[in-house]
Amino acid sequence: MWTGSFGQTFFKWGNLPPHEAIGMPSLSPTMTEGNIARWVKKEGDKVSPGEVLCEVETDKATVEMECMEEGYLAKIVCGDGAKEIKVGEIIAITVEEEGDIEKFKDYKASSSPSAESKPQSEPVEPKEEKKEVSKAPEPTATKTEESSQSGDRLFSSPVARKLAEDNNVPLSSLKGTGPDGRILKADIEDYLSSAAKGSKKEAAAAPGLGYVDLPNTQIRKVTANRLLQSKQTIPHYYLTVDSRVDKLIKLRSELNPMQDASGGKKISINDLVIKAAALALRKVPACNSSWMNDFIRQYHNVNINVAVQTEHGLFVPVVRDADKKGLATIADEVKQLASRAKDNSLKPEDYEGGTFTVSNLGGPFGIKQFCAIVNPPQSAILAIGSAEKRVVPGAAEGQYEIGSFMSATLSCDHRVIDVPWVRNGSRHSRATSRTRRPCCCRSSFSLL
Repeated sequence: MWTGSFGQTFFKWGNLPPHEAIGMPSLSPTMTEGNIARWVKKEGDKVSPGEVLCEVETDKATVEMECMEEGYLAKIVCGDGAKEIKVGEIIAITVEEEGDIEKFKDYKASSSPSAESKPQSEPVEPKEEKKEVSKAPEPTATKTEESSQSGDRLFSSPVARKLAEDNNVPLSSLKGTGPDGRILKADIEDYLSSAAKGSKKEAAAAPGLGYVDLPNTQIRKVTANRLLQSKQTIPHYYLTVDSRVDKLIKLRSELNPMQDASGGKKISINDLVIKAAALALRKVPACNSSWMNDFIRQYHNVNINVAVQTEHGLFVPVVRDADKKGLATIADEVKQLASRAKDNSLKPEDYEGGTFTVSNLGGPFGIKQFCAIVNPPQSAILAIGSAEKRVVPGAAEGQYEIGSFMSATLSCDHRVIDVPWVRNGSRHSRATSRTRRPCCCRSSFSLL
């Protein structure tokens, strides 16, 4: 056995010819499992380096998985729609010779050393013992069941077997949702959740209450976990300012005719906010930082993540070095990234490496003001509300004028950002700091 790149392992055992076992690759730093969206190649197809084998739904987006070696796709172990495949778990087999394809017709991933399941040799308990177990209040936990009552082999992952043993769960009572009916960790967790509620998961709703269960995508589940982790572990506090944006709106109206004449993308209010926030982060680098337990990491690059809500879930593609780019370039990049997010075609490099996030619910949704959740490991996120016209006092008594105002709320990690005691990117105590520097939120709108 020898290992290649991209999760591929080469084997030559017994009667099987040399072949390549392709494992579920790790396509993002936080990925632990993925789903097969669809196979582009089918069994028997010739494959070459660089060709797309399948589309993998990761914790961030749907990514094309390319072939690394020339050969033939002999066996697809995890077909279209396969869910929660652990990183490294075998999803396909390729061979060098076309004539070897037929030899993998009945191939099972569990026969390889790298697969999760392993041969089990313990015999089925005698009928007398089974009767005794059935009378007991809880099933025995000393053995993992390997066979159902019909004599069929039961396959399960090592993690699932350990979890079942620790919680007295009989594997024969479960139906696996993994490839070829394999019992996964999620199956055990679902069983335990149902048992804790005193009923099966399908009966959890009140009697007579109509409902529909909507499955969560991998992206939505990971986003939910990250948001929960953020609120549980990051000490949030919030700073809201109302800024008059008449000059901002006027600037946009002057720039867009020039964009139309040059064939460029129209500049939005959000594009102007991104640019202003990027310049503010350069001015207040403490807000362009991350908490690293033993130290605070302050970034030299200003990479702005832009929150984009789609039917697939929440995406945050990144505009790199936004402080150094012009408004036309930012407008073009944001529209391209938003389009790819809605098509679920973002690549890892499109959303990794951000140092600050902007979330705008004003323009598209009319939200006046909201508090966003910090996007870890960043230390701040700027929430933008809609612009609204307000009557304000004029220069003289009794005079009034109408102005456009926009609310902006900065959510901060209090471990990193001490406001207002932020000076030149360093944190100072009340006793030593005489000059109050504005936070990133106020700085950004002072630049508009």
